[in-house]
Amino acid sequence: MTEHDASVEIALRLARGEFVLEVDLRLTAHGTSVVFGPSGCGKSTLLRAIAGLEPTSTGTLRVAGQTWQDASTCVPAHRRAVGMVFQHSALLPHLRVLDNLRYGWKRAGASADLLERWIDRLALKPLLARKPDSLSGGERQRVALARALACAPELLLLDEPLSALDAPRRAEILPFIEAVRREAGIPLLYVTHSVEEVARLADHLVLLDAGKVVAHGPALELLNRPDIPLVLRDDAGVVLEAQVIERDRHGLLRLRTAAGVLHAHGPEYPAGTPLRVRIQARDVSLALQQHEDTSLLNLLPATLVELTELAGGQVQARLDAGGTLLLARISHRSVERLQLRPGMALWAQIKAVALLV
Repeated sequence: MTEHDASVEIALRLARGEFVLEVDLRLTAHGTSVVFGPSGCGKSTLLRAIAGLEPTSTGTLRVAGQTWQDASTCVPAHRRAVGMVFQHSALLPHLRVLDNLRYGWKRAGASADLLERWIDRLALKPLLARKPDSLSGGERQRVALARALACAPELLLLDEPLSALDAPRRAEILPFIEAVRREAGIPLLYVTHSVEEVARLADHLVLLDAGKVVAHGPALELLNRPDIPLVLRDDAGVVLEAQVIERDRHGLLRLRTAAGVLHAHGPEYPAGTPLRVRIQARDVSLALQQHEDTSLLNLLPATLVELTELAGGQVQARLDAGGTLLLARISHRSVERLQLRPGMALWAQIKAVALLV
């Protein structure tokens, strides 16, 4: 990537005791870059440095062609055109939702149309007269998201915005964040430790460990690379691009993927809608023959490429399904019983209820 097609250029260093954050990245002008890594690796610190909240950071930061920091310049935090959403919404408790939204919007001098657009897009009209303490966690985060976007930022930073929510609230707000990803027209930098959020939201993935970037690139390429430590986690899996064919009479989505047609549970989507589907290795079983006498609906022909020994008597099987990578997590005993070896033709079996859309 050249300097001219990069919207966010980050070359920052921050030392704090024995911990050193040192990041050199060029991120594209549109889409969502997700920063993923273990706790304490520097994800949130990186976002704070970009926002101007870490005054001891050094280096260079350019956003949308503007220099926010270099050897001779350091734009203060309140003058950086950045919107930020934290784990907790940080709304002003004594103000109604509408007044919370107007607070930052007035100071930024943004247009009224922009404020109305995000109130409408994030479905906030029924909440405008309420105080923050009467809102659910998901509703508060939607307000915080609209507040950040209404200020017309050049860059939106999201620091684990769903980590304080339970599963139903996360499921409630994820479609709104996906809408922001599609429609905001600005780069998003999103910190998370959730593989599900990476799979749903990431266009570009940055893997951070001990303050250093260990890998970065297009999200689907990185998520599906077998040499990345991500695939050895307990929730290892692959992410496939999919397109909705239809919702069948049983309420299942039929999805077209490069690996074959899949059945999955999920919300209502029009035919032709592009989606991502995540297939976890632990939800894939293997068979030597195609079985019709099974409750499993997703049966994909595949070739065994590689077997990798894991701890606890487990083995990870790498499969090629129509040119697409699949992973299966099985027992060492199953490998011996089926006499599995690279090059064998197999059937990958996946429950419809296990697919994550």
